Amino acid sequence: MKSIGQGTYSNVYKARDTLTGQIVALKKVRFDNLEPDSLPAPISNSRSPQVKCYVHQLLSGLEHCHNSNVLHRDIKGSNLLIDNDGVLEISDFELASFLDPNNKQPISSMVVTLWNRPPELLLGATDYGVGVDLWSAGCILAELLAGKPIMPGRTEKSKLPHATIFKLQQSYKRCVAETFKGFPPSSLPLIETLLAIDPTERLTATAALRSEFFTMKPYACDPSSLPKYPPSKEIDAKLRDEESRRMRATSKGNTDVVKKSRPRARAVPAPEANAELQANLDRRRLISHANAKSKSEKFPPQHQDGALGYPLGSSHHIDPGFDPPDVSFNSTNLSYPKPSIQTWSGPLGDASTTGTSLKKKHLEARAQSKSRSKR
Repeated sequence: MKSIGQGTYSNVYKARDTLTGQIVALKKVRFDNLEPDSLPAPISNSRSPQVKCYVHQLLSGLEHCHNSNVLHRDIKGSNLLIDNDGVLEISDFELASFLDPNNKQPISSMVVTLWNRPPELLLGATDYGVGVDLWSAGCILAELLAGKPIMPGRTEKSKLPHATIFKLQQSYKRCVAETFKGFPPSSLPLIETLLAIDPTERLTATAALRSEFFTMKPYACDPSSLPKYPPSKEIDAKLRDEESRRMRATSKGNTDVVKKSRPRARAVPAPEANAELQANLDRRRLISHANAKSKSEKFPPQHQDGALGYPLGSSHHIDPGFDPPDVSFNSTNLSYPKPSIQTWSGPLGDASTTGTSLKKKHLEARAQSKSRSKR
């Protein structure tokens, strides 16, 4: 089922008949706390003063409209608004029409809600006057006293040929008094007049206000003494739902904004810690650079390794008098004076044949090194 309407006391749903497959409307009536008194009770005879107050205000509003040559053409309960002070106002003039007695024009008969539609409109009349509103007012008066609509209907007009020119061949006796025998006696003449078949016999709103229904006791009560009811228009229920949804959305949005505005916690090192960290990194970088340089001096590349040193068979490969200074690897200045060393490059010879010449050359180099040291 799908909800298609909502009121104060009921919800209307769109559904499908499981037997016929026909689309139907279902009304679910709500009972607050399962108490029958939660429904609006019909206005009984003991509350005739309230009915008189409502109907008097309705007829006074129609009197003002008709004196201004305006036909409302859709008088029904849902178009009558009552505020908390009991003041009744006629609303929804969407179907209203301006009535110009000096220049009559055909107007539509497809107006007025079906249950309050007068006979001339059901027969398709296009020339009518204030009588259509007075008929509807008579239906509302009788509905207030009965507690239910008096002429609910389904079809809009007769499908018979020549229905618009149909006229009664004989008169029929009115049975208003017999049908509404439980109504206050003073109300029956007014209902007879307002629900007259002939529109001209319905008279005017001004004449209705002068009827004995309003001049006899009990008189109409003061509007401020009328009971207070919650809003019953469907639009009011929708507005309440929309306001509730808006409030929930606003509350959720504020929560999201608070969550998004919270900064993420992150560790921010102190300036002193940053400085110390940078100093440590610089020190490690210098040590690594010094180590790399000292290793490259101790261990030459592979392509130069074979060109250094002395021939095999020599009893001294390094000058015993040479003592390299101690150098810290943490220092960036790793240079110190080094004596030139003669190197030998060439094929290795037999020690027995080359020993004498090699020993001589070694002694000469040693003498030169000592001479430079003395200087």
